[in-house]
Amino acid sequence: MSIKEDLLKELSNSVVDMEEEKAVKASQKWVQEGLKAYDAIDKGLSDGMNRAGILYEQEEYYIPELLMCSDAMYAGLGVLRPHLDKNEENNKHKVVIGVVEGDTHDIGKNLVKIMMETEGFEVIDLGRDVPPADFVSKTKEVGADIIALSTLMTTTMDGMDQVIKLLKSEGIRDKVKVMVGGGPISQSFADKIGADIYTTDASKAAKTARKLFESKSSLSKGGVLSER
Repeated sequence: MSIKEDLLKELSNSVVDMEEEKAVKASQKWVQEGLKAYDAIDKGLSDGMNRAGILYEQEEYYIPELLMCSDAMYAGLGVLRPHLDKNEENNKHKVVIGVVEGDTHDIGKNLVKIMMETEGFEVIDLGRDVPPADFVSKTKEVGADIIALSTLMTTTMDGMDQVIKLLKSEGIRDKVKVMVGGGPISQSFADKIGADIYTTDASKAAKTARKLFESKSSLSKGGVLSER
């Protein structure tokens, strides 16, 4: 096995095994070898998070394990990111994510953030209890492609509808995909407010978002965009 392949395996395993120190050491070794930082992130750390996501779906890992895996991933990212080429960092699709105003439950949002980053998105996390106007202003500021809205409370669901209405009033609704999720959210609610994407868990949310942009690429080559 080559040094590159060996290090990619180490990076991936360090994430699955929740070993922050190993992730850092493998990342440092990667940089010392003069290898491309993007490959370490894409084929090493992200691969490990994808494997952890599968274990989560299979109920072999639970939320605490998934969060510890993400800690290892972020530890490695801290070493590798300064060595990314500018065009690799700047060409990512951007996601503005947050929990809508009135709700402070953020575990689900945090999981979506982790899996979005695993899929290669740049995620701007606004945190919890976020006013609708803040989602829209940040989206305009950074040129985001997706707004991801989360809530676990029925009393705050209306905030999602307000975000979509604000996007329309600002004349940018057609430029931004809106993703909604959380305990009380359903496909029928998403349809009612005009959201573009609804999924039941973090892994599906990230994969659906990735397929959306893959479909857009296909569309430009004569394919059909199946997502709304």
